[in-house]
Amino acid sequence: MMRRPLALLLSLALALPVQAYDLPDLGDVASSELSPAAERRIGEQIISQIRWRDATYLDDPEVEEYLSRIGHRLAAVSNSPGLEFDFFVVNDPTLNAFALPGGFIGVHTGLLLAAQTESEFASVLGHEIAHVTQRHIAQIVGKQSQSAMLMIASLLVAVLAARSNSDVSQAAIAAGQAGAIQSQLGYTRAFEREADRAGLETLESAGFDVRGMPGFFERLQRVTRMYENNAPAYLRTHPLTTERIADMENRVASMPYKQVLDSPDFLFSRAKLRANSGQPADAVSELESQLARAPDDLALAYGLARALFRAGRLDEATKALERVRVKHAPSPWLETLAGEIALARKDAAGAVRTLEAATRSFPSSRSLVYALADARIHGAQAEAAVAGLRQAIDRRQTDPRLWQLLSRAYAAQGKLTAQHRAQAEFYLLRGSLPAAVEQLDIARSAADGDFYELSAVDARLRELKQRLLEQRRDRER
Repeated sequence: MMRRPLALLLSLALALPVQAYDLPDLGDVASSELSPAAERRIGEQIISQIRWRDATYLDDPEVEEYLSRIGHRLAAVSNSPGLEFDFFVVNDPTLNAFALPGGFIGVHTGLLLAAQTESEFASVLGHEIAHVTQRHIAQIVGKQSQSAMLMIASLLVAVLAARSNSDVSQAAIAAGQAGAIQSQLGYTRAFEREADRAGLETLESAGFDVRGMPGFFERLQRVTRMYENNAPAYLRTHPLTTERIADMENRVASMPYKQVLDSPDFLFSRAKLRANSGQPADAVSELESQLARAPDDLALAYGLARALFRAGRLDEATKALERVRVKHAPSPWLETLAGEIALARKDAAGAVRTLEAATRSFPSSRSLVYALADARIHGAQAEAAVAGLRQAIDRRQTDPRLWQLLSRAYAAQGKLTAQHRAQAEFYLLRGSLPAAVEQLDIARSAADGDFYELSAVDARLRELKQRLLEQRRDRER
């Protein structure tokens, strides 16, 4: 099947009929602009489907944590710092990034690998953030009729149907509607120029090199000329003109020069993506070749260690990683891999020691918290895993990975009520309310909890059943 960029699939949604899916309530469709609440509901529905059903969603806590850190750093200094943003990664080699309604921003792995500097990568994120803060999606939808506002909800259908059913996507294109669809949901030149300007200001305020934006976009344009009709996906959904690049260059010329070094996290994230791509043996060969040309590149050396680990060559992976740890400053990326190698060696106790020390050094690293909990569960230290996870959840109650790990830890203890109660929260945060209700029903029937725990289950079950009933009533209106 021919894979298409997710952003293009979103635009193809308007060619598909609205079907009986769990579509969000858009509110008053007679209003002149899609409300922020309606935008967020649509985005939440779409991202739920992507995370549950789209095989290209990259469930990698380390890479996602890096993306989120850069994204929130930019969003915090944008012209609407109070808006809510969520960032996620799509495992796709094409050069693409896109903003969904409600502040959900996706980035293809190909874009991260194509960026030559962290400032270049941040410039694309800044541009996408600007589309959200300037409310371009809401303005586009607001100009459409009531039927178009209903059809925007069929984005949920298209995200899945066009990825899993090539006949659906091909039929939409064969119907001759692709041009009209792009004009309806595609960004106008005015919106693109506005996102360029706002993105540049955000990039500068966040401390990045503003030259990264025109430099990266100019390189994308050269790729367009080279491949003619096979332009990068980002340029098909974000029309790029010579005038836009010239405008960016003129604005950058008036800004103070700032040399910005790439962060180790940027380099490690790219190395990990390379190590995890393709066949393990091919990844090892490619990274060995790159490292031979740049023997002092510690990020590449880390990538080689991870590729060797992925290939099951644990002794070589350990030696390669230790060479990096000796020369490089301590890093969560290195310690997480060390813990993974120890677990693969059936040394759960060693993994726990390594990761406990790392979490003390890097208490804000979410990836280390996940890795430590996993190691404790494997090492028959479920009680310690539960204690650590409960402490983390107190700080981040909306983190679905923590709830899923907590469910596993309770399962290791044989506590069925607590296990299914935690799993219910995971499903709820992933956008599956019926599954959450089902898990609470199972928790209630397990009956191995005390009076207080069962009372909490009953209260939560009543709350979610009422919410589910309200959703069904909304769909029947």
